Amino acid sequence: MGRPYAVKGKKKRKLEGGEASRAPPVDAEAVEQEVKENEEVMEGEAAAEEAFAEEVGEGIPIVPRPVDSKRRPGAIFVLERACLEVGKVGKGMQILNSDDHANYLRKQNRNPADYRPDIIHQALLAIFDSPLTKAGRLQAVYVRTEKGVLFEIKPHVRMPRTFKRFCGLMSQLLQKLSITAVGKREKLLNVIKNPVTQYLPVGVRKIGLSYSAEKAVNLFDYVAKSNDDEPLVFVVGAMAHGKVDKEYSDDYIQISGYPLSAACCLNRICSALEQKWNIQ
Repeated sequence: MGRPYAVKGKKKRKLEGGEASRAPPVDAEAVEQEVKENEEVMEGEAAAEEAFAEEVGEGIPIVPRPVDSKRRPGAIFVLERACLEVGKVGKGMQILNSDDHANYLRKQNRNPADYRPDIIHQALLAIFDSPLTKAGRLQAVYVRTEKGVLFEIKPHVRMPRTFKRFCGLMSQLLQKLSITAVGKREKLLNVIKNPVTQYLPVGVRKIGLSYSAEKAVNLFDYVAKSNDDEPLVFVVGAMAHGKVDKEYSDDYIQISGYPLSAACCLNRICSALEQKWNIQ
């Protein structure tokens, strides 16, 4: 009975005459099969890396773009003073927030109540989840942070649902200055130069919203009276306290007798536009 395992020994060297010592013949079919298996493994690893990249924010998926054959004007949103600041906590860079980094912020002599990235997250979900966006009438979204960094979000982006993934995406954006679509080179989020007015259509009506504005209006009636042939730009604050500057707003209005969150304010705007444009 033979041994179940081969006996270990020294590898046989080539003979002096150049002839190999008992080398097994090369099987072409076996080599091709091995190459094929390696390719399948590499494809599987690439798919896993793509899924992981999507999870941590290396790329984000897109939604199908609604086709608007008439090219009708849409809505443009400018979200001002968003609290999105990157800080080195531990070994990595993270978006600072009052829940997870309160002690870190106090050591830096900062007020944790001012670090609320959840506000801009909720505001963006209110826009991208609306029937207005799904009907293809969202033209553009611009966000300017408290530090003055301006970036654009394309209308067909699928925004992360969870706060953790959103913070990972924003952290990558502020460090790498752009976010591309999964499996594509298209930039879905891109840091751009100030001011935001250079990216707005010429002659467009810019409407600033604030609880401290002197002009109180019924938003549904206000939007219904606007011109149908031009887009509307709404400037909304995405911070916990304070108000947006009216430096470039053509009209500065108040839509409620109570202070509203950014998400609630944007929901009202989207509902008013959906009623005006008959979007169900």
